[in-house]
Amino acid sequence: MSVAAPLADALEPLRSEPTRAAVLLDVDGTLAPIVRHADDAHVPEPTRVPLIAIAKRYGLVACVSGRQASIARRIVSLGTITYVGNHGAEILRGGATEAELDPEVAAWAPRVQDFARSAMTDELRRLRVRDEDKQVIAALHWRGAPDEAAAERAVMAVKAQAEAAGFWTHEGRKVLEIRPPVALDKGRGIRRLLAGRQQVDTALYAGDDLTDLDAFSVLRELRDEGVLTSALCVGVASDETPPRLAESADMLVDGPAGVRAMLSMLAA
Repeated sequence: MSVAAPLADALEPLRSEPTRAAVLLDVDGTLAPIVRHADDAHVPEPTRVPLIAIAKRYGLVACVSGRQASIARRIVSLGTITYVGNHGAEILRGGATEAELDPEVAAWAPRVQDFARSAMTDELRRLRVRDEDKQVIAALHWRGAPDEAAAERAVMAVKAQAEAAGFWTHEGRKVLEIRPPVALDKGRGIRRLLAGRQQVDTALYAGDDLTDLDAFSVLRELRDEGVLTSALCVGVASDETPPRLAESADMLVDGPAGVRAMLSMLAA
């Protein structure tokens, strides 16, 4: 049996009734290859082609990202689909110009930004740690720093300071996020996105990092609650795949190229 055969079988509930299916996709490491500098990320045109076809046929297509929704839209370059940004804190619907921000999270934005400005010391700059202002979340990246180990140690010191100041933190692949002390994750954003969408009864989510586990969990909860009849959780494998993601996924595909192949099956 070919490797593609089990995946095709798993996709059949979505393909059989596409207007009642939701295709939910992480961006970095899933649609867009991981790059040395986050600002250089983009979705390759061969991946956008089946994604555009899917957007025309399926009931709901959305990208779910840790980045701001507007940045995720720029990376994907497709304005007709929906973007859930900042780990569920905002929703930018297809064709809209302004994101809908979770009011509980928005109230914390000034404090997060103040802390992030004070935390970005000369030492972090010397170590080439890059800061990213996502309005309600602040991120520190050390991927590509000349001495990644030293940069990570310095960022972990900031993590301790942030937690002592009452913020929550989250570690990703060579990035630390400083967040409001509010339950905030991709799963929360997906639940908010799917609320009231009675025309959607099956869903797929694909992602490559620990933040995607919350999306997996919510899809399975919605299935167990009877909101969805089926849910497919797809892990995107790489050299940096967290073991917990691989263990939790229903299926694994091989990197963004594997995601592209999966999208082509959905579009066929």
